[in-house]
This record gives sequence, structure tokens and C-alpha cells, in this order.
Amino acid sequence: MVTRETGRQQQQKQNPSATLGPGNIGPKPKKETPVNSSFSNSKDIWTEEEVAEGSQYDDLNDARPQPEFEVIMKQSVGTEDVFLGLNGKDPSSMSCEALLVKVKLPDTKLADVVLDVRETFLDLRTPKYKLGLHLPHPVHSQEGKAQFFREREELEVTLLMKRPLDFINRR
Repeated sequence: MVTRETGRQQQQKQNPSATLGPGNIGPKPKKETPVNSSFSNSKDIWTEEEVAEGSQYDDLNDARPQPEFEVIMKQSVGTEDVFLGLNGKDPSSMSCEALLVKVKLPDTKLADVVLDVRETFLDLRTPKYKLGLHLPHPVHSQEGKAQFFREREELEVTLLMKRPLDFINRR
């Protein structure tokens, strides 16, 4: 039996690069291996790193209402910033140093307030209210300050922000 070679097969023998196509350009994709072997054996669909911080506080059976709150960006400026613009600060959030969270807590005593601050999440609980707030910027969770104003029935939490350009912005 005689086999005939087609023109394409002859071309491939003469020039092996003729068989390459666009899919052959670049590095070959590697097969992904599971990072944690216990994860592949369990029925979990997310790893610890993939779960959003603060999700452990979500309680769908808790009927307490969310209090009224406000998040304000703060920056410390001096006369040289306001009138002369010497420090290069501008009104944008990139120049802000702190987050101020104001929470209205009517009919609440300071002793009833439980506050937990994480890098990207603020959890506030009272017997009447529950607030789980994902913060717009990461903060230094240990370097904050909270004040309760009884006459206004308001809690103010000031949190220093973690900014990627802190070494430039703090002059």
C-alpha cells in the first residue's frame, strides 16, 4: 500500500515552523494546582482570604435597625496650605489623613456601646442598633479615637487612614 503525502505534510517536514499558529506565541499556560490541599478535599467554595472582612458580623436574623451615620474625610491643613499651597495638599481624598464616622444613637448610653474596628470594617452594636460599615479606605485599627456626645446623642469615631503615599503626604 502506497501512502501519498499531501502538500501540507510535505511543507511541515521541510519547515517545522509552518505548523505554528497564533496560539503558539508566548509562554505555555501552566496547570493551576490547588494552593491548599485541605481546601480541595473540603466542601468550602471560598478560602479565608476571599471572604470579605466583616462578613462574620452579618446576622440576617438580627432585626435591630441600622443607625443614621455619616462618613467624613479629614485632613489637617495650616495657613501655608490654605493661602500659599506650599505643602502640595489639595481637597482630594488622597491628601486626607483620617476618616470621621458620625453615628446618631438616640436613647443610648455610652456603657451600652460595643465598638470593634478592623482595617476595612467598623462594627458598632448597642441594644437598639447595629451598624456594620465597610470603610472606604483601610485604616490603622489601633490608632483611633472615639467620643460620645451625650447632648447630641452621637458617637464620633476618628480613624487614621493607611495610605500608600504616607511618606510623601506627611511632611
